[in-house]
Amino acid sequence: MLYVKRSSLPNSGKGLFTKAPIKRGEVVIEYLGECIPWSECLKREEKGKGGYFMYVTKDHCIDARPTTNYMARYANDAKGFTKKAGVKNNSFYEMRGKRVFIVARKFIPEGSEILVGYGKEYWDMMKEAIKKQKKKSVMKKHAGRKTKFKQN
Repeated sequence: MLYVKRSSLPNSGKGLFTKAPIKRGEVVIEYLGECIPWSECLKREEKGKGGYFMYVTKDHCIDARPTTNYMARYANDAKGFTKKAGVKNNSFYEMRGKRVFIVARKFIPEGSEILVGYGKEYWDMMKEAIKKQKKKSVMKKHAGRKTKFKQN
């Protein structure tokens, strides 16, 4: 019923698409992966092994990074960094206890990309991570260089 191919959103990598129409309110797919505490997610993020975390509680997060066969991780957010005119999210995340599902917000026609909102907190966290990465990159670039200071 679902398949993965290049996303219709610019610079978004792979995307999740449907082979069959999906009705409004229907579960599209469950978000699956390794269940770990939030503290472990933060450690993995520091090591550059993040990006597919789903926060449920401080003691229960889903990390879909090591589980490429679980396709929900490929659903993109139309409100992300790179937008496409006229394209909006057609789904939302729904938590049921400690399980997370992608649910259709509206009727989704066959062949459409599944687009789900990640939330403001996610994008704020991504902006911060990019800033840190740029800072590390600049520091690496200048590491070991002799710097000349101009004296007054």
